[in-house]
Amino acid sequence: QVQLQESGPGLVKPTQTLSLTCTVSGGSIATDYGYWNWIRQPPGKGLEWMGAIKPSGITIYSPSLKSRTSISRDTSKNQFTLQLSAVTPEDTAVYYCTRGTSVGTEYNYRGQGTQVTVSS
Repeated sequence: QVQLQESGPGLVKPTQTLSLTCTVSGGSIATDYGYWNWIRQPPGKGLEWMGAIKPSGITIYSPSLKSRTSISRDTSKNQFTLQLSAVTPEDTAVYYCTRGTSVGTEYNYRGQGTQVTVSS
């Protein structure tokens, strides 16, 4: 059973860079078939796909967030990381890491999510 766990600060100041890590167990980010995604859900809104990293290490980003988003990985720790720069209060959301068969908000496995609030 694949398990994912998000970690990172719950509060980030405007203009700073948000950094979250997803730790995976029961599977391998380097060899498992599928896409390792980051998605988020702002309060009162639907899920938004942010980007993904493939087992090959290739990254794919949402066009609307591409200029501010970077996804990387550490295969030795079986972790992948999201960085979102120049955050604003509109980036306040519950952030999830997921594994799916493609990019997007659908998934086979999902972490429990972590609340990130952007506020001064």
